[in-house]
Amino acid sequence: MAVYKVQVSTGQGSLAGTFDTISITLVGIDGESTKHVLDRYGLDFQPGSVREYEVPSERALGPIVLIRLHKEPYSVFPESTWYCNRVRVTSPEGDTYRFPFYRWIQGYCTVELVESTAQIPSDDSHYLLQKYRREELVLQQERYRWKEYIPGTPWCADIDSAMTAEVNLQYSFPKASAFFGRGLAAGSIYLADYKLLEDIPTIEVNGHQQYIAAPLCLLHQKPSGEVVPLAIQLLIPHTRFSIHINVLARTFLISSGGVFDRAIATGRPGLAELLRKGLENLTYTTLCLPDDIQERGVGSLQSYYYRDDGLKIWAAIESFVSGIVGIYYRTSLSVQSDHELQAWVGEIFTKGFLGRQASGVPSTLGTAAELTKYLTMVIFPCSAYHAAVNSGQFELAVFMPNYPSSMRKPPPRNKAKVTLKEFLDTIPEMNTTSLILSVLWVLRNEDKDMRPLGTYPEEHFTEHGPKQLMAAFQDRLAEISREIEERNQSLALSYNYMYPPNIENSTAI
Repeated sequence: MAVYKVQVSTGQGSLAGTFDTISITLVGIDGESTKHVLDRYGLDFQPGSVREYEVPSERALGPIVLIRLHKEPYSVFPESTWYCNRVRVTSPEGDTYRFPFYRWIQGYCTVELVESTAQIPSDDSHYLLQKYRREELVLQQERYRWKEYIPGTPWCADIDSAMTAEVNLQYSFPKASAFFGRGLAAGSIYLADYKLLEDIPTIEVNGHQQYIAAPLCLLHQKPSGEVVPLAIQLLIPHTRFSIHINVLARTFLISSGGVFDRAIATGRPGLAELLRKGLENLTYTTLCLPDDIQERGVGSLQSYYYRDDGLKIWAAIESFVSGIVGIYYRTSLSVQSDHELQAWVGEIFTKGFLGRQASGVPSTLGTAAELTKYLTMVIFPCSAYHAAVNSGQFELAVFMPNYPSSMRKPPPRNKAKVTLKEFLDTIPEMNTTSLILSVLWVLRNEDKDMRPLGTYPEEHFTEHGPKQLMAAFQDRLAEISREIEERNQSLALSYNYMYPPNIENSTAI
């Protein structure tokens, strides 16, 4: 008889616990234990609890490769979801095996958890791990299906309502509560071109036809470093919770009759056309910040804090990713032969970029360096770039002329003076502005259940190497934060949108 010690951790949330019966099966390379009910005195799986149990086995199981958790009815109590953080198993020989989960278990079912040592497909030599990997891949493909949203635009998750999404995709309770409750020297001239907005169809709001402009803004940087507009010319041609926030946007913002149809000049039809035009102009270069800075010719623009802070954060992410990739992909062949990785990259190319070769987005990856750049490209827009473009919207829009969501008259076609009445007749009506401000109030960076960039409270990686890299990444982000704080002390108006503590790990709002 062999006796294993099992430690089970339940999530902290007020609804994380369960009264259901929880049993466990241990699976090792030499066999598996019988199903054993995890039951001690008192309430076992209450929020925030960490409980230890002894699980007997008729014989030693060898190294533990996976465990099965069985969630079944208890007496007359109704079924309740359970948030399982992690399970730790200690063998009679003193070896420790960790099984991170950090997910909800809903309904009466059996789930399998694989041991936490990270493996690429070629490393899983045991048939049980290979079987688990195949089954998990099928399950993930069923859970995260694609569907065409609007012809000619990137595909989206096949989820019609945020309220009916699988429970693990939804906001946590705190996040959900917050969301639903509130002198022209060379090299000194720059052009901001919004030709993308040209010929976008518009709608009627409050019974009046709406208009948008496609401006060109000519900017000059003075010797002092101040950037000022020289001229603005109109009417000439220019993603943890990410799935949930995208579904929320499709449900409340850009659905038929949603906010876009009620307060934005383009409405939903114009947005569809804007998305199509945007995709035509989206390239791998624009998604990779160092390449984008060089392509746009703004490398020497003074006081461009988005660039300065962004490049530091990009480099920090890239260094972190490079270290992780180097642990698991030791050769180019290991990258090329990882069929799961290649299928993922190919799927993003096909569904996200509609197979556009002109975009330069890779459909396959051949080296560890290519993989590092690709993963950095995925992480940076979902975290730092999103913070830069999203966080300041409410501050800018509070003074409505800065950020009108619509125009009730077309933009002027000549340089004649505009009277106050003409200006007031052009800007949005009060109810339109109020609606937009209420939305932007919600979409500002929300600190409820926020996880800043580089924080990993869920222990998915347990090996020493990744933990060291995480610590180094956090140290570099802290250093960048101090550099930004020092820089901002000398500014009349601080730039904090790329301040690491204000950046979320993912596009969560």
